[in-house]
Amino acid sequence: MFAKIYNKEIKIDYNNVDGLNRYPQDLIAEYNQSIEEGLDIEKYKDLFEAVSALKSGEYKTRMSDILYEMVINAKMKPGYKYNEPSELKEIKALRKPHDFSAVMPDSETLKKKILGAWTGRVCGCLLGKPIECIRSNELIPLLKETGNYPMHRYIVSDDITDEVCSHYKFHLKNKDYADTVDGMPVDDDTNYVVLAQKIISEYGRGFESEDVAKAWMKYQSVYSYFTAERIAFVNFINCIEPPASAMYKNVCREWIGAQIRGDYFGYINPGNPEEAAEMAFRDARISHVKNGIYGEMFASAMIACAAVTDNIEDIILGGLAQIPSTSRLYESVMKIFDGYKNGVTVDECFEVIHSAYDEHTDHGWCHTISNAMIVTAALLYGEGDFGKSICCAVGMAFDTDCNGATVGSIMGMRNTIDGIGEYWKKPVNGKIHTSIFGVGTVDIGKAAEETMKHMA
Repeated sequence: MFAKIYNKEIKIDYNNVDGLNRYPQDLIAEYNQSIEEGLDIEKYKDLFEAVSALKSGEYKTRMSDILYEMVINAKMKPGYKYNEPSELKEIKALRKPHDFSAVMPDSETLKKKILGAWTGRVCGCLLGKPIECIRSNELIPLLKETGNYPMHRYIVSDDITDEVCSHYKFHLKNKDYADTVDGMPVDDDTNYVVLAQKIISEYGRGFESEDVAKAWMKYQSVYSYFTAERIAFVNFINCIEPPASAMYKNVCREWIGAQIRGDYFGYINPGNPEEAAEMAFRDARISHVKNGIYGEMFASAMIACAAVTDNIEDIILGGLAQIPSTSRLYESVMKIFDGYKNGVTVDECFEVIHSAYDEHTDHGWCHTISNAMIVTAALLYGEGDFGKSICCAVGMAFDTDCNGATVGSIMGMRNTIDGIGEYWKKPVNGKIHTSIFGVGTVDIGKAAEETMKHMA
């Protein structure tokens, strides 16, 4: 495509997409996503594959625009068994309540829980960060070779010898290992919890989705966002507002990005999972639909439940009670839950998850559901122990730092800061480094104190 400006020819370089013009490059993911959503597009499979195989350029982009129009106008396949709305009123109508015995902690204990949640999120994220994007066929041999299988400790720089590196395709050198950092390194998982605190500080507990979009553009570069979030950011710039920003050419609309953003809403709503989930909904809908939204609601609600009960099963079921019981996410989490109750071993559970989602595709590896299944498994098989839980989350592969962070947040809230061993806390050193404009490094203790001020 060419355009003339002041009699000069401007050429569009379609090869330099850099994630900002992602749709033409991810048509197979779009096809798979649409099929999972129940859209009646199977007859176009060959067309999706043919356009996907084209070289990047004007024709591929124009043809992908046509495919997008076909997707958004497609009807639901007859007999599709799930009911997955993206509007809050409809979501609420499809919930299955779960009642449990809740005890609101006293003020001092609650402070310890909030500090534990912040710290736990950071520790879990740091555990998984250096091996983010590794697949299980290399992660498990790596852990075995370095005497860390089943995973029970941080991976450290001494593990990563030249000989060890020679055995794996995954790049292991110069990563953020626990013995080489001073505080939590910059990471999108930890940026989001800090950013959520700023959103509440500026817009209050009644913030709207549009406020979240404004904060994203105000406080971070587009390159601080990934997958669905980066697509949504570009849509904001192009004046596509929520919730349309979550749908326009967004192949990642059910991926994990929202599930990692909702922790703070759980922190500020202890014992009130419904309110936590509603805040999470307002955040998630700017970049996600359906199960992408439910993932954030689920995580936020679990954290709110963890503030008032030690029972892991109630934490999980309390979280599920805030999402549609007619959804794929609900069904998948209950599959892990029921398997655990029926004696499925942790290794068998690992196989169940890996047979359901292909970690060797971006869509399978980064999907909300696959990773929510791992979070659920880690909570159950971790048996209430903080370290065992985050190690289980990371050791199952898929999105290691995201899952470690979510499980760490939940378990930190449940167990309080006193329930996180010094071994896990030491590398963090009470600090979170961020890429948020005007924020820089955050003192975790001060962030926890500010959190207490944001509670109803």
